[in-house]
Amino acid sequence: MSRGQFITLEGIEGAGKSTVASYAAEFLTGQGITVRLTREPGGTPLAERVRRIVLERGTEHVSAVTETLLMFAARALHVDNVIGPALRAGEWVVCDRFTDATRAYQGSGRGVDPMLIDSLARAVHPQLLPDCTLLLDLPVAAGLARARDRAGGAADRFEAEDPSFFERVRAGYLALASREPHRVHVVNAAAPLSEVQRQVAAILARLPRS
Repeated sequence: MSRGQFITLEGIEGAGKSTVASYAAEFLTGQGITVRLTREPGGTPLAERVRRIVLERGTEHVSAVTETLLMFAARALHVDNVIGPALRAGEWVVCDRFTDATRAYQGSGRGVDPMLIDSLARAVHPQLLPDCTLLLDLPVAAGLARARDRAGGAADRFEAEDPSFFERVRAGYLALASREPHRVHVVNAAAPLSEVQRQVAAILARLPRS
């Protein structure tokens, strides 16, 4: 059995990743493909518990390096127990965030050494790289307005960051897309949802089928 395709979605808060991930899964299912829809941090019961630790706004200081290690701890669980088995079974995996998010948020946003992130990536998923990444891009002000409207007064640790943090994250994502244009496809997430879906469908339709 051939390995399934690994598709990831990236972008700042408010970009619409969860909505587009669901659409991507529905589109591929309509093409007769078996799809596993998942997310990071999370995707397994234990990884979801790590997610809560990462996102909660507690009183204890969490350094940028600690945050990075927590992300990779959750990712290791996710790869071992969900993503890897699904791909080996021939399923296509659609994942809301993966290691590119760590490069953008903890690397570009928080200043964590890219060499540390790359080292952790090699340890956690040495043979696994997304086949296709959809980068949902929009201006920071628009994304934060969406995210904060959605969250109300309950913004998580990331949603509560100031705009300059997200400008660095967005710049990190766009630099990654510039370096890997064959894998990372920039989608205009500021467009109406129907146009975003049209862009996504066009990209997914070009992916090789087994």
